[in-house]
Formats: sequence, C-alpha cells, structure tokens
Amino acid sequence: MTGARLPSWRSGAWPLTLKVPLLVAVLMLAVSLLVSDRVLDRLADTQKRHLEELTGAYLDSLSSAILPHVLREDVWEVFDSLDRARHLYAGLDVLTTIVVDSDGQIIAATDPQRYPTRSQLSAGQLRPFGTRPSLALEADGERAYSQRPLTYQSRQLGTIYAVFDVRTLIAERQEVMATLILGNSLLALGLAALGYLLVRRMVRPVQLLTERIGYGSEGRMVPIPEREVRAQGGDFQALFRRYNSLVEAVNERQALSARLTQEEKLSSLGRLASGMAHEINNPLGGMFNALDALKRHGQQEAVRATSISLLERGLAGIRDVVRAALVTYRSGAETEPLRHADFEDLRLLVSPETRRKQLIVGWHNTIPDSLPVSRSAIRQIALNLLLNACTATPDGGEIGFTAICDERHLRVTVTDSGPGLPAWALEYLRQASPQNMPIREASGLGLWMIQRLAAGSGGHVEAENHPAGGATIRIILPLREGELRHVA
Repeated sequence: MTGARLPSWRSGAWPLTLKVPLLVAVLMLAVSLLVSDRVLDRLADTQKRHLEELTGAYLDSLSSAILPHVLREDVWEVFDSLDRARHLYAGLDVLTTIVVDSDGQIIAATDPQRYPTRSQLSAGQLRPFGTRPSLALEADGERAYSQRPLTYQSRQLGTIYAVFDVRTLIAERQEVMATLILGNSLLALGLAALGYLLVRRMVRPVQLLTERIGYGSEGRMVPIPEREVRAQGGDFQALFRRYNSLVEAVNERQALSARLTQEEKLSSLGRLASGMAHEINNPLGGMFNALDALKRHGQQEAVRATSISLLERGLAGIRDVVRAALVTYRSGAETEPLRHADFEDLRLLVSPETRRKQLIVGWHNTIPDSLPVSRSAIRQIALNLLLNACTATPDGGEIGFTAICDERHLRVTVTDSGPGLPAWALEYLRQASPQNMPIREASGLGLWMIQRLAAGSGGHVEAENHPAGGATIRIILPLREGELRHVA
C-alpha cells in the first residue's frame, strides 16, 4: 500500500496524553519493584528469625528430655522422647531428628530404617548442617538444617541433628509476592488510566488552540466556539478570548486589505483611463479638423489626400492605445508567453503621464519575442511600477525601465528620482511572503500587488534607495523550465 503513513514508535512522536500516563506507570512499576524487594527481604528475615526461634525451642526442649536417657544409655527412652517431641511440635514440620553420641554413632533417629542405631553419619549427610550450631537453609529453599550439642557438666555427650520442611514458608513468601505484583500492577494501571484522563483534559485546550492555529497556516483564521471558551476556566479561558480577539483583528485586516486592493485597482484604472482619454483626444482634434477640411475643400485632391492621411494616423494611434489596454487587461492571457512588444505597449500607456510631467524616460528592453513567463502578471507588475515611478518623480525628473533575461531568469528594473521608498516599504518588499503588509495612511496596496504577483509567479522582489535620492525596484522571475529551449 502507498500513501499510508505508519505511526512512528519513537517516543518523541508520541502524544503527551500517552507519554505522561506511561511515565507514571513506569515509575509506579519501578517503585513497586523496589518496595516489593524490600518487603520480601523483610519477610524472609522475619521468617528465618521465627524459624530459628522455633527450631531452637524444639532442640532445647528435646535436649533436656533426652539428656538423662543418653547418660543412662537408654536407647528406647530416647526413641520415645523423639516421638513425643515430634507430635508436640507437629506445626514445625520436623522431617528427621537424629541423636548421635560423642563418637558420632547414631543413638536414635525418627527414621531408624534410614539412620539405623550404632551406624555412622557420612560426611555428605553432615555437610548440610554445617560446622556451627545455627540454622542452615538448603539452596532450593525447601529444607532447613539445625544441630544442637548435648552437654552435661561441660562435657559433650553427643549432638542432635534436625531437618525441617520449610516449603510452607516459601509458599507464603510466593503468595505475598504474587499479591504485591498484582496489587502494584493494578495500582499502576489505575494511576496510568487516571493520568491519561487528567492529562487529556489538561491538554485539550492546547490541542484545540493548535488546531485553530493550523487553520491559520492554511490561510483561514477560525475562532474558537464560545461554548469551548466558556467550558475552560482561568488562564485557558483568557487565552482563548485573546486568541479570538486576534482572529477578529486578522480577519478585519484581511477584509480591509481586500477593499484596499480593489481601490488600488480602480485607482490604477482611473489613471490609465485619464491617460487613454488624453491620448485619444489629441488625435481626435486633428481628425475633426481633417473632416472639416474635407467638407470645405474635399474637391481638391491635395487636401483630400492630406486629410485622409491625417485620419489614418489618428485612427492608428487610437487603435494602438486601445490594443495596449486590451492586451494588459484581457482575461485568459496568463498562459501566453511574454513578447518583446508587450513592454513597448506599456511605454505607450504611460506616455501621457510622462509627457504631462515632462519626465525623461530611460528605456532598455532586450527580451526576445517569446519568453516563457506569465505574460499578464509581469505586465501588471511592470505597469504598476512605472505608474508608481511617475507619481513619485517630480516634474522634469527621470525614470528608467530595463528588461533583460538570461537562460533562467527575467529581470525587470524600474528606477525613479523621487524621495525614495519609506523604511516600512523597503522592509516589506524584502520579505519572502506577500502577507502582513503594514497599512499606512494613503499608502494603497500597489506594493502588496507587486509582491503578491511576483511570489505567485515564483519570483521575488529586490528594492533599495539611492544615497542621492530615488529608488530602484527589481523583479526577478524564473523562466518555465519546459519552455527554455524556445527562448532565442
């Protein structure tokens, strides 16, 4: 399958609502392991101490009972004492008790078939008891071994060896361990679930705010619903209300920008219409004069030829002005390549303004007849820059226009000799994004349109002021890769 993105198992990609409960569960398990280990150690020590006390009491009472019989060498009485002690301490789980004399020979045992009287205990049988009269536990924990010397008047008459079954103690310890593990696991899971619910409730406002900010990065600012705002308390409610105020301000700013954009377009169209009216009115005066001459002296061939020639030139001038305007604002022209004549038409469109202010125009256009860039966008950019340059330059000043290209880029540069661009305009034009233009009184949105059209065509804007006065704005647009081979 393609297109499906598998979830990342890296801890950095996990949501906070999962990481915090897991951390709580891990900490609880770690603490429970430490506590369980300490509890089991204390239980083992307690069990061993109690077992030592019980075995000590058993051996003490047994030694007191059999000592007279050992002195008289009365074996049957020793057997009888062992049997009585075994029943008396039935809860101790005595497996085997062996009584030996000072020479190591067995006097009596609770299991006479395995340990017959007058036989010797082997070294292997004595090894679990150790060399000291203390309790020794078997490696597997099922048996305990203890010994007690039989002493009479500082003379050792023999030794009592006893083997005890301690499996009940081990079972008790395992039961305690299972209870601890189960209880701690349930507690850890419960705290993890509680932590998940609490953290989810805590981060819900953050997730909601992140979601709304994500909408803003996609171009639309969405306020947080009022019911969500009222559902929060304290700091989050104040944060949500401030965010909604920000959204309202941004949306108002965008609406204002849209209105100013429309006003800027209408202002540009008004200036163009005024220039076109002036450009059309000039040849119309001559054409009316030619018509009047034809009415009065139409029978003369020379007057007729001169008047017709004047009418043709006037109509050709009006046609050129109308054609230039149609090409600039014709819909659907975005897919057509830019031509050399397109910039020359712009020179014709701004000529009424340059003549009115007696401006000196430096014109340098070296692009080929077909260039793979957005024709409509670059013409609008260039026309806007030229009109702005005419407006900024005082009467008798100088403006410049340069259009050149290389194998990868088209560069259009417009200069003027006015007071230069304000600092905020320079900073805005040097940004990579056409958004967030600072609105100034009577500033219009011409610069915003230039930045937006350049960014939409994949290009960027460079702007600078000259120390002696005036400004330079340069538009750099990439040529479409698939059509570079058609550029001469």
